[in-house]
Amino acid sequence: MHDAQLVAEPPAAGEKEPLAPGLKQRHLTMLGLGGVIGAGLFVGSGAGIAVAGPGIIVSYLIAGALAMLVMRMLGELSSAMPASGAFSVHAERALGRWAGFTVGWLYWFLLVVVLAVEATGAAQIAHGWAPSVPQWGWVLIFMLVFTTANLAAVKNFGEFEFWFAALKVGAIVLFLGLSLLAIFGLLPDTDPVGFTNLTGQGGFLPNGWSGVISGVLAVVFAFGGLEVVTIAAAESDDPARAVARAVRSAVWRILFFYVGSMLVIVTLLPWTSMKPGQSPYVAVLDHIGVPAAGQIMNIVVFVALLSALNANLYGSSRMVFSLAERGEAPRTLLKVSGGGVPRRAVLASVAFGFASVVLNLKWPDSIFHYLLNAVGAVLLFVWGLIAVSELRLRRRIERETPELLTLRMWCFPYLTWAALAGMGGVLVLMLTDAEARPQLMWSAAATGAVLVVAGLREVRLRRSEHRDA
Repeated sequence: MHDAQLVAEPPAAGEKEPLAPGLKQRHLTMLGLGGVIGAGLFVGSGAGIAVAGPGIIVSYLIAGALAMLVMRMLGELSSAMPASGAFSVHAERALGRWAGFTVGWLYWFLLVVVLAVEATGAAQIAHGWAPSVPQWGWVLIFMLVFTTANLAAVKNFGEFEFWFAALKVGAIVLFLGLSLLAIFGLLPDTDPVGFTNLTGQGGFLPNGWSGVISGVLAVVFAFGGLEVVTIAAAESDDPARAVARAVRSAVWRILFFYVGSMLVIVTLLPWTSMKPGQSPYVAVLDHIGVPAAGQIMNIVVFVALLSALNANLYGSSRMVFSLAERGEAPRTLLKVSGGGVPRRAVLASVAFGFASVVLNLKWPDSIFHYLLNAVGAVLLFVWGLIAVSELRLRRRIERETPELLTLRMWCFPYLTWAALAGMGGVLVLMLTDAEARPQLMWSAAATGAVLVVAGLREVRLRRSEHRDA
């Protein structure tokens, strides 16, 4: 073991991160595939089907296309300039210190709050299996297990995520296979379904295009989590090549899993039978005749929640480490173990995450409700800054170091502008939707608060620089 060290400066473009490389290509590929497949797909997709009907397929295509464009932009920048802070570092290089500070702290806040939802959801399922252990006890167990995994070598995190993601991907592939057999009448006691459920009950778009748009609003945030793969790439042996390969494979396959799942669900079952809060996957498995379908899906959702918890703890610790690296978080968080793990950053993230869990358990409808609303639209703000950063940095890289552009954004800059327009459209939808409007308002307030702090810091730093000059 080497002595622990303090890392004082962020790596310049093209330089390696001070964190130890321990993630392999298979880890990053499965992280890209599994990091975004969670309870939002397995359970939350029911709400989208309820408002859009079979048109939910179009909703997922639109939302998935937007996520794919964002990941392509992020993959381009991360392969050219890999860093543990990923898009926070890119925003700082493109727009200035205020932008890196803002997007970094917003994303960290998003992860540690969502972490509480995941820990609580997993604890509720485990409590149902073992009622003798209180829900808070399960939360404590999960937090201790994943904190320990993240405090050890980064390859432990990679292995956890690899097998978690493999189970989720395997479950979806099996689900798609069984569903296709049922659609074509190849399972025992089944007849071919045809297109009755796609065109009946009001047609393919029973609620018109407004239903499709409402579906987009219901499902777009389910694609959050893809960003962590670009943060993790900095801790691989060849970050530029690793992130490029992970992004290329992930975006298409994830879109296939999401859209493919929705297609078989609304083909097999009438969309009117779907209810928000109930898993459409369970409904399909029950329809096919799979024994104990509910418990099987409970296991898959349980694994999905633990996987997301693990990934969010990892992502939040690396983001706050990167902020400290650039002087935008306490410097004490720069302490790195001999194995190259930022242990203080991990502990700081898990401490705030655990505080969020306590708030969720004690006051789910008051204090934690406001916290959750405050991060409701943050993902879109982060995506927007990624797009703006890509617009500015792409030209600079082409001019100064074109050899670093191993992965390029499609149809630059037109598709980047199209993605920005799409994000603006979703924000407008949130503003006009009575249920989503509070999330947008609280998220805007949280973003405004961080921007004020960033502005005050910038004024202080500039005065300090002026005095030193």
